[in-house]
Amino acid sequence: MKLEEINIRDPFILPYNGVYYLYGTRAHNCWSQPDDLSTLGFDVYESIDLENWCAPKEIFRYFDGFWGDQDFWAPEVHLYQGKCYLFATFIGKNHYRGTMVLVSDSPTGPFLPHSDGVLTPKNWMCLDGTFYLDQSGQAWLIFCHEWKQITDGTICRVRLSEDLRTTIGTPEVLFAASEPKWAPKNGQRYVTDGPFLYRLANDELLLFWSSLVGESYLEAIAVSDNQEITGHWHNKTDLFFTDDGGHGMIFKTFDDRLMFTLHQPNEQEKEHPVFFEIREADLLALA
Repeated sequence: MKLEEINIRDPFILPYNGVYYLYGTRAHNCWSQPDDLSTLGFDVYESIDLENWCAPKEIFRYFDGFWGDQDFWAPEVHLYQGKCYLFATFIGKNHYRGTMVLVSDSPTGPFLPHSDGVLTPKNWMCLDGTFYLDQSGQAWLIFCHEWKQITDGTICRVRLSEDLRTTIGTPEVLFAASEPKWAPKNGQRYVTDGPFLYRLANDELLLFWSSLVGESYLEAIAVSDNQEITGHWHNKTDLFFTDDGGHGMIFKTFDDRLMFTLHQPNEQEKEHPVFFEIREADLLALA
């Protein structure tokens, strides 16, 4: 398969042992509630060259008794303490949308529920939780408090227990979607979406995230003032990507190139992963 044949949103790449593992939201699971719950799940695509991909392999599927019965969104797989942890967003009857953690011994699954339900606040509408391990070894969940509940969406942080099963303390807001200079004035909605953290060679910490301005999907960058997740965050005036694509992340190739991936276009049943090479020097200039 080629990338343009892979109809997913929210692409996430895990490079591991000579193989690139691609995860994402099944496009048909994003836009509507399926009649057949067995179609809800997550897949992995594998490649050794980022051009040719194997057919999808299912790594998790809805099962009777699982609390989430719609919106299987934004899977990310992170290596941590010898295991593969999948962070993903779900919603279910009598449950708000939120992010929970699944676990496997392999990037190709199968994945099983791990955390004690959602790690986001149970009375908040949340999505797109991502994992961050700070320089002291403290694990964090970075997630979006959704605009559908609060109109002005926010990006938040909360500490995680070492085993990633529960949270420690209460969430704190990094910033709201209305704060950047490029955000529209008197908007009807302010969207936060798809956070991803990346540390530069000079130790600056960047947070990539997506939003909507009108109907235009875009990628923005915020920078921490103390080079850590606990800092005050300032959004850059210049946007990183404005060509109807977003929910992006950075990864390094096995030959040490820096790549950015996002889904594009942001249009039902047409979205697919896109890769483009970036330079650390350009990110340093942005920071």
